[in-house]
Amino acid sequence: MLRSALVVVLLLVSLPATAAERSSRTRVSANGAFSVRLVEKDAGKCTLEVSKESGPVWTVQECVGGVDDLYFVSNDGARVWVFYPLAPKGTKKLSGKKYKKVPAWANTVVAVELDRQGGRLQERSLLDLVAQRELSEVRLLGQHLKWLEGLLGVPGKGPRLTDSGRIEFETVGGKSHQLSF
Repeated sequence: MLRSALVVVLLLVSLPATAAERSSRTRVSANGAFSVRLVEKDAGKCTLEVSKESGPVWTVQECVGGVDDLYFVSNDGARVWVFYPLAPKGTKKLSGKKYKKVPAWANTVVAVELDRQGGRLQERSLLDLVAQRELSEVRLLGQHLKWLEGLLGVPGKGPRLTDSGRIEFETVGGKSHQLSF
């Protein structure tokens, strides 16, 4: 009886610590050797983890995204693409005549490729992936935008990792894209 009570008390004491921790969906590399996920330990405290079956290979102690974002790891485990399906609206207006009628939110960064240290190798803005004439297809919310098909109520096929290690996805407006590591 005392033992059962002690177990219950220990569980209750440990609940607040584990309740704050959340993680993204774990995704596996195309060759099945590596997995990636983001663990949010507390507000503003995150760890990006790349692992093998034997355990962690490398981590970045930084919030490079959120638990609702998509993470894809390369076949060698050295790089990760992060997709922001519900991207925070950008506010920096592009300069030049060509962009005079383009809203500032079209300059929002929607995907980044990271290395083992968390350094940005590449990034893609919304305008890199959605043509200016298709910007009306982007779903605008208060401070965020939805740009990917197959997620967050946008009809279509969600992003996927192919056997060749490329990420295939469709943006609103139906255009297909591929990113490689």
